[in-house]
Parts: sequence; structure tokens; C-alpha cells
Amino acid sequence: MSLFGNPTERLRTWYVRMDQSRREILLATTTLFVVIAIGTSGYRVIEGWPWMDGLFMTFITLTTIGFAEVRPLSDVGRFFTIFIALTGIGIVTFVAARSAQLLLASDRLRERQKMKKINDLENHYIVCGYGRVGQRLAEDLEHAQREFVVIDQADEEIEQCQENERLYVQGNAEDEDTLRKAGIDRAFGLILALPEDSSNVFVTLTAREMNPNVFILARTIDHRNRSKLLHAGADKVIAPSEVGADRMAQVILRPNVDQFLERVLRAGALSLQIDEVEVMPGASLAGQTLADSNFRQQYDAIVIGMIDQSEGDMMRFNPDPAARIQEGDILIVLGDPDMIRTLREKGCMPPD
Repeated sequence: MSLFGNPTERLRTWYVRMDQSRREILLATTTLFVVIAIGTSGYRVIEGWPWMDGLFMTFITLTTIGFAEVRPLSDVGRFFTIFIALTGIGIVTFVAARSAQLLLASDRLRERQKMKKINDLENHYIVCGYGRVGQRLAEDLEHAQREFVVIDQADEEIEQCQENERLYVQGNAEDEDTLRKAGIDRAFGLILALPEDSSNVFVTLTAREMNPNVFILARTIDHRNRSKLLHAGADKVIAPSEVGADRMAQVILRPNVDQFLERVLRAGALSLQIDEVEVMPGASLAGQTLADSNFRQQYDAIVIGMIDQSEGDMMRFNPDPAARIQEGDILIVLGDPDMIRTLREKGCMPPD
């Protein structure tokens, strides 16, 4: 018995497992090649033409290009050409039509699979606008291993999403149906990076109505529109021009501080990051002080801030070792990403 089995049996098994549409296209394509071979050979035998002339004549007949005859045809040759045309043109049409149907079905299947992945998301982010800012946001979310969906209506931007294998919904973010398809009712955060402030305001109003609890971060081109976005329901509004100016001032006035923060925030040479971790009910850290929990030794991380949500999000910077960690508190920590993940899973979540 052959190590690789019977080739004929393997081929038959492959053919049987093929779906009906692909099987029909395969049979029709094989028949088409047979017709081309018959046509080429026929012109060779009937008219005595060279092989290339026979192949070219068969090709222009099947494709109905309409060029003149390669050479003068005899009556038998003309009847033969009619036979090739009647037989082959129908096969070419069938292959083209079935291939188009199969391609359309494949596109629909990919669309259904994509929408199923989006429908399965919980507490994800939605990025509206996939320009330069939106693409940078998507990269940062991917780096942080956060799930997200992109909304954009430009074909060029959607193609980039497809190339990067990112989930997307093509459409106008101002439409409720588009936001609903992206899972706005289940989303944790909505990031608005649309090119016009008016669009960001409208999407903020719509999204806040559809999900009162979603965190909305909006970009504004004109800082004078900040108040409009806040009144519309945005939780945070950022003007890139102001952020850029502040960063430039930071670099020129405190270059070493900026370099340190850049390394920390970008997880560079220090391999550190600043993150926030919420203490869930029943977590092992709940009720303990920072000193009692041996936080630094156990998680190899530094608590640089604590937010007490029970007291109106009161923030304490560099909390005292005697500070007590309560359920619902948010810890701002600096540490290795893996250790922060351990802190979140083992220290701030209830035991299984």
C-alpha cells in the first residue's frame, strides 16, 4: 500500500466533498478546455492551419470578440466554427455566471462571519472614523489587547480595515442602524474621531440615547465646540491641537520627564505601563490596606493613585500605605503588563 494512498481515491474524495456550485464550475471549466482542444485540433485537421492559428480562432469564437477570420474558411470549416460557437459560448456564459454567484456567496458568508464576531463582543470599543487619528487609536487598542469595532463609510478606509483584519461596519456613524450593528448597546466606550465637529456632536447625542452608560471620548477640531460636545453627552473631549502644543511645551521645558513618561506610556525600554484596575466585589484586596496587602512585593507594581467612586470619584495621588482599598475603588498602577494582568485577575476579581 502506498504511503500516500491511492491518488485516484484521494481525487474522488476531494471531488465528493466539494460543494455543488464549485463542482459545477469545475465540470464546466473542464468541458470548456475540452472544447478549446477540439476547436484547435479541428482547424488543424480541417483547414490545415498552424496550431497557434487554430487556438486563436477558437478563442475569438468562444469569447465573441468579433475579429475577422484568421484565414479564409472552407464550408466545412464554417460549419465547424458554428458548432464551436454554439457549444462553447454557452459554457463560457455558464462559467462566468456561476463564478459570479459563488463570489457573491463567499462575500455574504464573510460578512455573516464578521457580523457574528461583532455580535459576540461585550464591553468593547467603537472607533468612529478611520483616518489618521482613528488608525492610531486602533493600533493602541490592539496593543492593549482590547476588542473594538471600526465605523467608516469610505471604501478606502474599509479596505485598510480588511487588510489589517480588523472588525468594521461600513456606514454612516450618524445612523442608529450603523451604531446598532457595531454593538453600541453592549459597548464600554465610544471614540469619536470624525472629521467634522458637527458629526461628532450628532453621534454623541444618538449614542448617549441608545446607551446611557457608554463612555464617550470625542475629538474636536475647534476647541470652541468643546462645550457643545460635553452638553451633548460626551464624557471627555480632546482637541489634538491643544494636546500637541502641551506636548511640545513639555518636551522643551522638561525633556527628561517627557522621555521617562514616553517610555512608560509606550512600554519601551522599561517594559512598564500605567493602567487602571477596578476592585470588584469579593476581591481579595477589598478591605485591606496597601501595607497589609504587601502590594509591592506581591504584584511588583506601584499604586500611584486611587479613585474612590463612592465619594464622587475622589482621587488620591500617591496614597499612604495605610490607605484602605474598598470595593469599587479604581487603582492607577505602574508596572509590568503581565503583573498588571495578574493583579486584575487574582487581586481585583472575586475568586472562582
